[in-house]
Amino acid sequence: MSKTEMNLAIVGYGKMGRLIEQLAPEYGCRVGLRLDVDNNARFEGLTAENFRGIDAAVEFSTPAAAPENIIRLAGLGVSVATGTTGWHAERERVRAAVERAGTGVVHAANFSVGVNVFFRIVAEAARLMSRQTDYGAWAWEIHHAAKKDAPSGTLLALVEQMRRSGYTRPVDIGSNRAGAHPGTHEIGFDSSADTITLRHTARSREGFARGALRAARWVTGKKGFFDFQEIVSDLET
Repeated sequence: MSKTEMNLAIVGYGKMGRLIEQLAPEYGCRVGLRLDVDNNARFEGLTAENFRGIDAAVEFSTPAAAPENIIRLAGLGVSVATGTTGWHAERERVRAAVERAGTGVVHAANFSVGVNVFFRIVAEAARLMSRQTDYGAWAWEIHHAAKKDAPSGTLLALVEQMRRSGYTRPVDIGSNRAGAHPGTHEIGFDSSADTITLRHTARSREGFARGALRAARWVTGKKGFFDFQEIVSDLET
């Protein structure tokens, strides 16, 4: 391989994993290992032999499997970009293991660059509305019927962003699961005088896959536990 090429492992080879493999050559990545329920159901695929020559991993598995996947990858010295959500309760345990191992992890509730710009827009709106007590707020999203967590990790992260920005009043949260919708997230503020609606709609999973590949390149060789929002402005195209 040339100096710019990376050897990538995909842990969780579902629809996202396949799309990541399809797009990987555009980002100078070659997929050298694919792990899924058929060869990693009990983490048996996470071995030093399998990961010999692997530069980084992209992890899109399940909430039950992700923490152990990331911890074992860290133990193998492999840095990870993970987009699995629904394991927030395990976050500090995983962070501690990554820091002990001296590897890097980029975690994202959503790897779309557009969504992460949307986070910043929502944060500023929440800051401006924090003292406008005439307004109530809502957060809503819709995803495809196969998505396992509801509300989504992205929606919960948006609400947390609002709270960190000073919006301490209640936020009514709703979610729907139907069809094949790739994802819409909406934040709104309403009063008797008017309504403000902020919305991001994904057209496909492609934006998520491209963001994950960019994150995998970025985290290679780095140490620490990073949120995608923190590093998105540093990513190369």
